[in-house]
Amino acid sequence: MKLEQLYTGCLAEAAYYIVSNGEAAIVDPLRETQPYLDRLQRDGVSLKYIFETHFHADFVSGHVDLAKKTGATIVYGPTTMTTGFDKHVAADGEIFEIGHLKIKAIHTPGHTMESTCYLVIDEEGKEHGLISGDTLFIGDVGRPDLAQHVIADLTQDKLARLLYHSLRTKILPLADHLIVYPNHGAGSACGKNMSKETTDTLGNQKKTNYALQEMTEDEFVNAILTGLTTPPQYFPKNVLMNIQGYDSLDTVLEQGLKSYEVATFERIANDTKTLVLDTRDAADFAKGFIPNSINIGINGSFATWIGELIIDIKQDILIVAENFEKVQETIIRLARVGYDHTIGYLEGGFEAWKKAGKDIDFVHRITVQQLEKYCVSEKQVIIDVRKASEFQSEHLIEAINIPLNVLPKHLAEFPKDKTFMIHCAGGYRSMIAASILKQNGIHNFIEIADGYSEIKKTNLPKTDYVCPTTLL
Repeated sequence: MKLEQLYTGCLAEAAYYIVSNGEAAIVDPLRETQPYLDRLQRDGVSLKYIFETHFHADFVSGHVDLAKKTGATIVYGPTTMTTGFDKHVAADGEIFEIGHLKIKAIHTPGHTMESTCYLVIDEEGKEHGLISGDTLFIGDVGRPDLAQHVIADLTQDKLARLLYHSLRTKILPLADHLIVYPNHGAGSACGKNMSKETTDTLGNQKKTNYALQEMTEDEFVNAILTGLTTPPQYFPKNVLMNIQGYDSLDTVLEQGLKSYEVATFERIANDTKTLVLDTRDAADFAKGFIPNSINIGINGSFATWIGELIIDIKQDILIVAENFEKVQETIIRLARVGYDHTIGYLEGGFEAWKKAGKDIDFVHRITVQQLEKYCVSEKQVIIDVRKASEFQSEHLIEAINIPLNVLPKHLAEFPKDKTFMIHCAGGYRSMIAASILKQNGIHNFIEIADGYSEIKKTNLPKTDYVCPTTLL
């Protein structure tokens, strides 16, 4: 038996690849199917099942494309609703055979109604591990407030109570030696306290995971619902795509990989409501960019910020990137979270734009050392675009917190009559913020490179007091 975790850091997502005696199963695949097809061919095995632990909210699964290309059966858990594709709805306790091993479906409603874990039983009949989806993470459990945005009569309280019973009647009775294989790790918005570790024994989770400790149902509901942040706006849209189906990624790539020379690119950008998305690193973007373009760097938390800030999931997008490979990667990573409407890219990237003599904009960027001099010479208005929790932990005295995810709703609150400073933790988010400000005609600011990670090393006055101007 081979059970391999395929972890994708930018989404904090784990898919699983299982092989036994010439047959394979894949659990919770990503949108792009070619890496899975390559593995199957390399191993000389046929894909029998595509198991889905639930209808995912934070990414678009590859189940539909993968089934079409392999003939494998898509499996969802009990209570699964009508879908736009063929599937097998498993019964609670149903056994599936892959080669000489078995996989047992264990229905665990709570994160969603159809949430199902899969118990892997090896060739010798020994229970090996539990692929736990978003029911059980390392250090946490799945948040129970997502499915209510898709199914009208559900509430987070009802789902939390279902999760309480699923954990205690279905998960806790299982053997301590089982390896827990979750769908996500730290960085995912599907939980609130996930560990950086991506596997653990169930026995250790019984000891250390707060949600598995002895408590009443009401105590569990309070613990699980306390501290939940508003889920990203694209989550319910991804759920619907996973339920209804979607265009093949091959089609999305074919549409997006259209190159445009500068004049055509400019005409399309000016004559339509197309978004120009610049995926270069923040430092390169600051030195020069196409006016009105938005910077979300491909080398950061790209998918998260795309989903947070681009409200229309059907928004047409033009890409500016360093090279063709980066363009292709951008299209795939957009599609992973349901943004399928890339319509082309600038041939030659920003350098071609600059060589053509077109107008460019830039961001005034300074170092933390320069910031110290500014702050000594005169009092500065400083906008901190980190999350509220980061700001509450520590921040510059009198800084104003406008978290990046809500920044577009608070543009009117930025100073108009004087220069202000903006920063985040390391420069990635503040450059996204800078591009949004620029796009909205706000130019009277200076962005601080390296952000609070360097500011905290200075003698500038700091506090953990949350000032009244904080926007939570």
